[in-house]
Amino acid sequence: MNYRYSLLFVASVLLATGCDQMQTALKTNGGTAGSTSPALTGEVVATVNGTPITQEVLDVYTGQRAAKAAGTETNRETILNELVALELMRQEAVAKGLTDQPLVVATLNQLERSTMAGAAIKNFMEDNQVTDEATRAFYDEQVGTPGKEYKARHILVETEDEAKNIITLLDSGQDFSELAKEKSTGPSGPSGGELGWFGAGQMVKPFADAAAAMEKGSYSKTPVETEFGWHVIMLDDVRDSTPPPYDDVKDRLKLMLANQALQKHLNELRESASIDIKAE
Repeated sequence: MNYRYSLLFVASVLLATGCDQMQTALKTNGGTAGSTSPALTGEVVATVNGTPITQEVLDVYTGQRAAKAAGTETNRETILNELVALELMRQEAVAKGLTDQPLVVATLNQLERSTMAGAAIKNFMEDNQVTDEATRAFYDEQVGTPGKEYKARHILVETEDEAKNIITLLDSGQDFSELAKEKSTGPSGPSGGELGWFGAGQMVKPFADAAAAMEKGSYSKTPVETEFGWHVIMLDDVRDSTPPPYDDVKDRLKLMLANQALQKHLNELRESASIDIKAE
C-alpha cells in the first residue's frame, strides 16, 4: 500500500510543541538571535533586566507546556516564573557568547523555520477550509456507494522474470504461502503474503484492478507491476462492502481532503521554486 505522511499531522506538531526555550532567544529589542523577527508587542507581564515577557509569549509557552504534559494543571505564577528562569539563562548565554556557537545558531535557525512553516500551514488551512458540501460530495462519489472488498495474499519481487518464475512454481503445485515466506520482499512475506481485507481504493490502482478482475481462489497468471515492484496475487475471498455512515467518517474525510489540498499547494510551491539539493 502507498502510505503518505500527513502534512496536517506535521503542522500540529510544529504548532503544539516546538522548543521550550523559544523565549530564551528573545533579546531586549524583541528579536531573536540570527533572525529578522519583529519586536514583541502587547501587554508586558514581566521584565527581566529590561527584557520584556509579553502575555502572548506566556500564552505560547503555556500551550507548549500543556502539549508536552497533558493533564498537568499549573497556575499562572508557576508558568511565568519558569519563563523568567528561561530568560535569566538566556541572558547568561548571551553574556558568555554562546549565541555564536554553530549548534545554537543552527537550532535557532531551524526553530524559526519550523515556527514560520507552522504559521503558513495554519494560515493556508484557515483560508482553504473544506466545506461540508465538498465533504459530502466526496463521500457520495468515493465512499458511500456499496462495492466489493477483497481478501488476498501477494508475493512481491523486484523483476518480472522473478514473478514469472513464481507463477511457474505455482502452476506446478507449490504452496503460495510458503513461496511468499521464501521469496517475497514485501513486509507481508513472513506471514505468507497475507494482506487481509481491503477495498479497491486502499491499494495502488494496478494491484486493485488486477484483484478485481480475478476469480475467488485463483492467482494471477501474469505478473502485476506497481511502483513497488512485481506482484503475484492470490485472491482468497470477495465480499460486498457496506459503506460507513456519513456522520461516522465525515471528520476523517474532511481532514483527508484538507491534507490533499495542502499537499497540492506544497507541490505547486516546489514546482515554482529553485531547489538545489546537494548529493552526499
